[in-house]
Amino acid sequence: MPAIDHKQLVAALLPAVLTAGAIEMRHYREGCAVESKADASPVTAADREAEAVLVAAIAAAAPGIPIVAEEEVAAGRIPALGSEFFLVDPLDGTREFIAQRGEFTVNIALVRNGAPVFGIVYAPACDELYVTLAPDVAAMAKVAPREGPVTLDEIGLTPIRTRTPDPKALVALVSRSHATPETEALLAQFAIASRTNAGSSLKFCAIARGAADIYPRMGPTMAWDTAAGHAVLAAAGGSVTTLDGKPLRYGNSMATLCNPNFIAWGTPQPLAPRI
Repeated sequence: MPAIDHKQLVAALLPAVLTAGAIEMRHYREGCAVESKADASPVTAADREAEAVLVAAIAAAAPGIPIVAEEEVAAGRIPALGSEFFLVDPLDGTREFIAQRGEFTVNIALVRNGAPVFGIVYAPACDELYVTLAPDVAAMAKVAPREGPVTLDEIGLTPIRTRTPDPKALVALVSRSHATPETEALLAQFAIASRTNAGSSLKFCAIARGAADIYPRMGPTMAWDTAAGHAVLAAAGGSVTTLDGKPLRYGNSMATLCNPNFIAWGTPQPLAPRI
């Protein structure tokens, strides 16, 4: 496989990402009907319209690479997958979107041989963009949703890194909409000084920019929910592991695109519990 030119790929996809954000913010302000999918999760016109823009842009920028997009999958349109494919969640955090909380994101990831090697996360209500610029370089920018051409130079990306955690005073992030007793039991194994509830893949990005240390997720997620944030966090110096400390991997079948329970860390390796 050819090496990934991260900057070139970010530049090619950026207009579509910001356009998807603009579409979502229009629906966010005006309101839109909410439907339930077969798995009882919510979906809106904002999800579908944003996804169409993103899928078209990815197909043009990287022809021939399969694209697994959440709403396409929900409609039964699932491509044959090999060792390389894109994952798209056009609106991660639909519950936060519906509740007018603003913590929702546009997610694009490229997976190679089970690992997320490229990622874009955009939070249009927060004007926050996170991208990978190299395997070990992540960056962010404050950029409002917009339609039309845009360049990387215009948005002023700034590199981000995870911080060195204090194992006696960790900062934890917890899913706002999916807290569980199992999450509480896991966090009890560590010295947590403070915790914040948050939605969508912004939790990965907060750790990536050094604002938190640990995010456990004990409950069902899909690869398109996590891979983009995972890629950004890994490029910033962090990691995502299963509960036994092994790297979280993404398989190339629908069955293996269902994530196990995992923990996102602000360190390359998992931290040792205190008990």
